[in-house]
This record gives sequence, C-alpha cells and structure tokens, in this order.
Amino acid sequence: MDQESGCCSLEETGRKSHHSDKVKSSLTNRLNRIEGQIRGIKGLIEKDTYCDDVLNQIASVQSALNGVGKLLLEHHMKSCIVERIKEGDTEVITELMTTVNKLMK
Repeated sequence: MDQESGCCSLEETGRKSHHSDKVKSSLTNRLNRIEGQIRGIKGLIEKDTYCDDVLNQIASVQSALNGVGKLLLEHHMKSCIVERIKEGDTEVITELMTTVNKLMK
C-alpha cells in the first residue's frame, strides 16, 4: 500500500506508520483538545475544585483518548494489518491481539 492509504512500513529503525494528511490532522486535532482538557484538569486541582467534578473531567479525557485509540486502531487494521496478512505475515495477528489487550485494560 502507498503512503496515502496509511500503511506501515519496515525501515532500518523499525516499523513506521505513514498516515494520510487527513488522518494525521484528525489525530493531532483530537490530541490537542485532550491536551487542553488535561491542562484544564490541572487548573481545577490547583483551584481545589470539588473532587467529583475533577473525576468527571478525567473520565471525559479517558473517553477522548479511547476515541483516538479506536481511530488509530481502525486505520491500522484496514491498512497495516491487511497488508501484512496479504504478504503472508500471520505473526501480525499476535501483535494485534497484544495491542488490543493493552488498549482494553
């Protein structure tokens, strides 16, 4: 697969992902919002905001991070995983399962 499709490739330094500009932009925008939410939570703690309110904000950040993970996993499966299976690399299934288990903790 080519760079626009988002396939991972093996380079001298290890595996590398090649996401389209649209995917990169989407992931970066989401992470920038999450970064802002984290700063907001820090501010709430510094202002001695009621714990339940802070915990609700933390839950919101966790949900947003899960969304980023789901989007990245979807693109990974549709490009990198499919390509490696087509190449006969079935070890990628073990790698994928390890990653999914980490995401589901």
